[in-house]
Amino acid sequence: MFVFDHVGITTTEKQPDENWVEQSRIWVTNPHDHPEHIEFLRYAPDSSVPEIVRNNPHVAYRVKEIEPHLKDVEILIPPFIVGDFLEVVFVLKHGMVFEYMRYLKDGWFGE
Repeated sequence: MFVFDHVGITTTEKQPDENWVEQSRIWVTNPHDHPEHIEFLRYAPDSSVPEIVRNNPHVAYRVKEIEPHLKDVEILIPPFIVGDFLEVVFVLKHGMVFEYMRYLKDGWFGE
């Protein structure tokens, strides 16, 4: 089972209250602070995030476990830990980008 969390949209403009994700070298906003649950992603020039993820919006779902969602999909970004609170994976499914998120604890970047 999974629950909608947010829609991620790429931007080139600095956003208020961005957080840095070292593993993927991007700045992200907290989608829970946006009325429509939008996460803005701004990529550093040396980010290793694949073009398909950079150039397309993604839909993110909260899941209890990542592994079951890795079947019959193309893994675009393998599972990794963000900060100390979140495990994520990006996949291509139904021709679009999905993010599956497993929260390790409550909060967003130390909140």
